[in-house]
Amino acid sequence: MGCCQSSSQAETHPEKANQQYHLNHSPNPPLIHPPLSREPDPVTSTGVPSFSEFSFSDLKAATNNFSTNFIVSEGGKKAPNFVFKGRLQSRRWIAVKRFAKLAWPDPNQFAEEAWAVGKLRHQRLANLIGYCCEGDHRLLVAEYMPSGTLAKQLFNRGNPTMMWAMRLKVALFIAEALNYSSTEGRPLYHDLNAFRVLFDEDGDPRLSCFGLMKNSSDGKSYNTDRSYMPTEYLKHGRVIPESVIYSFGTVLMDLLSGRHIPPSQALEMIRGKNIILLMDSHLEGKFSTEEATIVIDLASQCLQYKPKERPSTKDLVATLAPLQTRSDVPSYVMLGISKQEDAPPTPQHLLSPMGEACSRMDLTAIHQILVMMHYRDDETTNELSFQEWTQQMRDMLEARKRGDYAFRDKDFRTAIDCYSQFIDVGTMVSPTVFARRSLCYLLCDQPDAALRDAMQAQCFYPDWPTAFYMQSVALAKLDMHQDAADMLNEATGLEEKRQKGGRGS
Repeated sequence: MGCCQSSSQAETHPEKANQQYHLNHSPNPPLIHPPLSREPDPVTSTGVPSFSEFSFSDLKAATNNFSTNFIVSEGGKKAPNFVFKGRLQSRRWIAVKRFAKLAWPDPNQFAEEAWAVGKLRHQRLANLIGYCCEGDHRLLVAEYMPSGTLAKQLFNRGNPTMMWAMRLKVALFIAEALNYSSTEGRPLYHDLNAFRVLFDEDGDPRLSCFGLMKNSSDGKSYNTDRSYMPTEYLKHGRVIPESVIYSFGTVLMDLLSGRHIPPSQALEMIRGKNIILLMDSHLEGKFSTEEATIVIDLASQCLQYKPKERPSTKDLVATLAPLQTRSDVPSYVMLGISKQEDAPPTPQHLLSPMGEACSRMDLTAIHQILVMMHYRDDETTNELSFQEWTQQMRDMLEARKRGDYAFRDKDFRTAIDCYSQFIDVGTMVSPTVFARRSLCYLLCDQPDAALRDAMQAQCFYPDWPTAFYMQSVALAKLDMHQDAADMLNEATGLEEKRQKGGRGS
């Protein structure tokens, strides 16, 4: 066989929780859930799609068969669960958390938890927009945050140093997310840490919704070192709302120091009034001592040994809100990053099966369509003399025939070799061969070569929709998403024009 992408199964951060807090205020989802749809429900007033159920096939297509190239979670391939980025037919980017098999053996329990979290909608959350509970598959679908995690921004010294004002904004926004979740009946957040804080396309911090749900029906609530766990969890293995406040205190320490300092060590530095040693040296003193003192005092309260002595989420917001002095400066400026482009717009034309397959980058479906199309679009691209037919055609067509068999059988490397022999002779021009070889290159993780072949097909047949479709997929593989969307729109426009003219694509 060929070089098709391998699939993966898994994310990071296994979790567990005390269900009594989760089930308060939770709706009782119907045992018969809404019908599966290829798209999420209409967008709500918050700009976020309504919570819905996805089919496994759609999520598989959106993540390019759960390709390892689409993994965005921290922790590597050894983690029990992975988070993948993906793209729906609507062009919306999504984050897909795929649980290990049998993490949730009871589908109704998984659905109930997912629906309870899915009803939450807030601008400080990376909101949950759907789930999949098909067979043994258990997946969550959330808004995709393209600008990385707080851990990456703080601990990766290759990034610009995060401004003090931005650190204060992160603290407030996450406190607001926790306060909202608590008031809506979801006070538990599992394993709150710098990896759970995400940044959207504007650079604004959001709290991942995945932590609002356990990682398995009986999993752990913390995946961090024991030195970062709240005392009550170490004693009883139980998470309570005050445990979340303790974890928030560790995030405050991360923001203050730019390092992941164990709480016990941080508290010793606070008691010794070693504030300068505690603060991130990369700030180079560019922070308000008065503001830093307030945040340090708040962190100390959050890390108190006795849960009852820790502040509430409302107290967190009340303390941090007055410290915001740079609300006029966009977050992406304070982060020192470029503003991320919005997801490319929905194509302006109705999509054909080829268009749909390309929009969701479903290489398997594209392969099936190209096999069925055969060479019907090559009819007018060759005018050969009788001499050319008799002298060179036999060997060349034999090479193409071998390529066709290999392409049909998904032996893509052999197909590339055979089609290359056909192309190198140069006597006969075939846009279809270039399109087929382009797909072979994509399936062998060679998007640059795939793009060249798709462009060559366009040179020989300037208004051929398939050439534009293949360029769209290759450009998307190269992360040139706006160009890919533009090319997809051109392809659909050409296809629509051809259909009106009475000729199929």
